[in-house]
Amino acid sequence: MPKLDLTSVPVKTGSIYPAPYDAVVAGRTSLRLGDAGGLTQFGVNLVTLAPGALSSLRHWHLVEDEFVMITSGTCIMVTDAGETIMKTGDCAAFPANTPDGHHFINRSDQPAAFLVVGSKAKREVATYSDVDLVVTMEAGKATFTYKDGTPYQAPA
Repeated sequence: MPKLDLTSVPVKTGSIYPAPYDAVVAGRTSLRLGDAGGLTQFGVNLVTLAPGALSSLRHWHLVEDEFVMITSGTCIMVTDAGETIMKTGDCAAFPANTPDGHHFINRSDQPAAFLVVGSKAKREVATYSDVDLVVTMEAGKATFTYKDGTPYQAPA
């Protein structure tokens, strides 16, 4: 495959999260580089966080491994152990089925970016550490439930 033209890769905004959690990731954009390159066995995304933005709700994956490398700027990585400053070149790995929720926050006054590489399981479950929410991804469809398995109902 030839070199990817980043200017031709669509910028993804928004979230698959149901209300009210969809608002949490305002200021996050991503380029789905793996999809743009035709990769099917693992995902590669370049995520940019505007100042003040969060990457996601704090979460962990049941089946998929995840690797992150900061490519520009500074982020705060939040895990069960607390907060860690992550600068350009810093990396973190999140093995599957390790219930230690993580996410990244840009508390600086400049954009920050990181590369995320993760496996693409046919069926994946992610649990959100700080809220009563679980997502199951299967065949490209997200199904949200509460942690007890009850279907999620967005507040009225």
